[in-house]
Amino acid sequence: MDEIFESAANTDVMSAAAHAKTIWSIFDPTRVEIIDVWELLIRFFFNALVVTFIIHVLYYPKSRRRDYYFTFSLISVSVFFLIFLLGGVKLKVGFALGLFAIFGIIRYRTESMPVREMTYLFVIIAISVINALADHILESLVANLLFIGWIWFCESTHWLKHIASKLVLYDRPELTAPARRAELIADLEQRTGLVILRVEVGHIDFLRDTAMLKVYYEPEDAGGNSVDNVLKFPKEGQ
Repeated sequence: MDEIFESAANTDVMSAAAHAKTIWSIFDPTRVEIIDVWELLIRFFFNALVVTFIIHVLYYPKSRRRDYYFTFSLISVSVFFLIFLLGGVKLKVGFALGLFAIFGIIRYRTESMPVREMTYLFVIIAISVINALADHILESLVANLLFIGWIWFCESTHWLKHIASKLVLYDRPELTAPARRAELIADLEQRTGLVILRVEVGHIDFLRDTAMLKVYYEPEDAGGNSVDNVLKFPKEGQ
């Protein structure tokens, strides 16, 4: 009987020792290659430098959206660590990209993400994935420089002239006749203070003396206006 108890006690001791060894292995610094840590730090700061340059220099000066500045920065960090640290696991990149693509497409609580912000979101995700998975830092450097150059080219007003549009609920439908288009534009310019290039006439309600117009104009800056296509005043708290 004593031998049975002694055997059980030895088994419990061995099991406890095994568990303690397993727990210690999680915190054991000797299991981590120092070169892997340096690679993580170098890739992370390189990715952070490129992403910050894109957000702060190319995106933010036109949009001035601090909320998206915050969002893009944290999404970049999240995607980078997710891809880099799970690199040893058989995780398909397509699954990771699809996950964050779905996150980018969904609505942000009350309003949908503008097209420009959506594009920058995918750029940030792509750059973070490239910087986490590229076999050599030189490949990442070339890819990032090409990204930055192409974004600068697309954002430059020297190559592409930005024309903004605004939906207007107009109260003088009699001016919407094609023969009075010059009068219509002159009236809109006087009342809005905008340099109007052209006008499209939509729904006309003669009972309420209103017409729906889409006005194309030259904006003061190329950043765009997030409320150009809003027709109703938001409710309190939105």
